[in-house]
Amino acid sequence: MSDRWVRLERMLEASPARIYRSWTSPDDMTTWFAPEISGALAPGTRSVLKWPEQSLWLDMLEAEPDERIRFRWPWLAHDAHVTEVTVELHARGYGSRLELKDGPFDITKADQLDAFVKAVEGWTDALANLRATLDFSVDLRRLRGGVMPGPR
Repeated sequence: MSDRWVRLERMLEASPARIYRSWTSPDDMTTWFAPEISGALAPGTRSVLKWPEQSLWLDMLEAEPDERIRFRWPWLAHDAHVTEVTVELHARGYGSRLELKDGPFDITKADQLDAFVKAVEGWTDALANLRATLDFSVDLRRLRGGVMPGPR
């Protein structure tokens, strides 16, 4: 099979409820991901995530409180490739396990292979910043002298 999915798992000290809010509240999401968000991040709505160098849409498909978030968004310019992201939250002791899945990416196509590589790197950075923000009140974007880029 040529389809690949980004699959990452992280342990956080934050509760599932706090992590869920960080993905579904525009104010909370701007503390760790996109610096500006237009829209509600509510199921059935389209929001726009804005970075200094780009803006992109996000269609929230599902938001099951404290358990699961699912959305679609474009990885290539002109919406040439759209992936579906699923974030599942599981309580573990005093913290949580977060599982993220993004895809599919057809790695036989050069542009999607490039997008897959960027997705792995981008999600690794984003989840590191999510953990730093929630568990340690540190925004890694500021330490790196800017904001972490989004897809594309």
